[in-house]
Amino acid sequence: MSANLKFPLASCAWLLAICGWLHSSMADPVKVALDEKDGNFQLLHDAKPYFIQGAGGSASKQLLKDCGGNSFRTWGADGIDNQLDEAQKLGLTVTIGIWLGHTEQGFSYDNDAAVAAQFNRARQAILKYRNHPALLMWAIGNEMEGYKNGDNPKIWKAIEDIAKTAHQLDPNHPTMTIMAEIGGARIKNVHELCPDIDVVGINSYGGGPSLAQRYRKAGGKKPFIIAEFGPPGTWETKPDQFGVPHEWTSTKKAAFYQSTYEGSILPEKGKLCLGSYVFAWGFKQEATATWYGLLLADHTRLEALDTMTALWGGKLPAVRCPQVQPLTADKELVDPGAAIHITLQATHPDNHPLTTKWVLTRDSGQYQTGGQSQPAPKTYAAAVLAADNHGCDLKMPADPGGYWLYAYVYDDTGGAAVANIPLRVRGDPPKANKSAK
Repeated sequence: MSANLKFPLASCAWLLAICGWLHSSMADPVKVALDEKDGNFQLLHDAKPYFIQGAGGSASKQLLKDCGGNSFRTWGADGIDNQLDEAQKLGLTVTIGIWLGHTEQGFSYDNDAAVAAQFNRARQAILKYRNHPALLMWAIGNEMEGYKNGDNPKIWKAIEDIAKTAHQLDPNHPTMTIMAEIGGARIKNVHELCPDIDVVGINSYGGGPSLAQRYRKAGGKKPFIIAEFGPPGTWETKPDQFGVPHEWTSTKKAAFYQSTYEGSILPEKGKLCLGSYVFAWGFKQEATATWYGLLLADHTRLEALDTMTALWGGKLPAVRCPQVQPLTADKELVDPGAAIHITLQATHPDNHPLTTKWVLTRDSGQYQTGGQSQPAPKTYAAAVLAADNHGCDLKMPADPGGYWLYAYVYDDTGGAAVANIPLRVRGDPPKANKSAK
């Protein structure tokens, strides 16, 4: 064919789309099945036992593999082709999420047209990716049942309709739906109203160590996956007098990741638990800059990553991460422009040298985000007057309201620890301009 032959741009895009669809549709799927004996379950991937050692987040998938992970999850099915192909190359599997609307975000399950359109989008995603060799299972929705009782029958019907269609279109992969913890009528509804849901996915944070026991007590008989776990969330943390939840240090969080894994995941291996997806694989600005995440924004690893690597049986770094105690302040409520001294206690288990980066940011005051990421807040570099590995002297800004001070403690081998503390300047914060658009 002549190299000078030209196609209209729209035709090229159409041909590429068709080629992508054919590639996915004509590939050989890897069969995934559930094996059940006397009420105990295990996942079979290509006829071999498969326990999910997974993560959710956007950080390096090569790193995930190096740490002993074998799977990752997505929350939606838009634009995931490259992720699936990368997973296949690395020998990882993917739980593909099919995003379902949240009533808290304006979606109405009373709107038949909207529900039908959502069903059709799910159906198209299943048709597109059902044969991809990296596919492990379908995750139909994530916390779409809401944050109260989870008892809207129309939501569960929408889930069941998609799960039933998934089984019809794709007999090679199980179905799962993911809920926010197990309170209210969630366990009852997923068992009674969703016969085509094979696996119960549960996002659990503060309740992670006791989840398996509580799931059985609530009547759970289907196999489950802990689809997100990490430190207690902002909604599970008692706020101070100003309504601010206090974040744990990276050292305390690492211990909690281990508690969840050893309390609810390992004891149920080969029984009801099929594995887990740790959260967050990477960095996320939500409530604070460091509440969730096994890595910092600059990709430096935190102690929780070393913890998960050990639990997964991956290759541990030769040098462990630094450890840190909670920050203390000589005063946490001050007048505008006042001075504060902060004390830091940081150590290194392998006696490597440490350096500390101190960062003061504005507090957004938004702690219950429903999982939504937030923009990075304003920082105040000039506020740090003097600092070292033992503490810092601050001159607080003149603007009233809340702030967060972070101590990022680095070693010389790519490991870090982090602690923070909320601070407050007296006075009423400036009110937002309601006329602004």
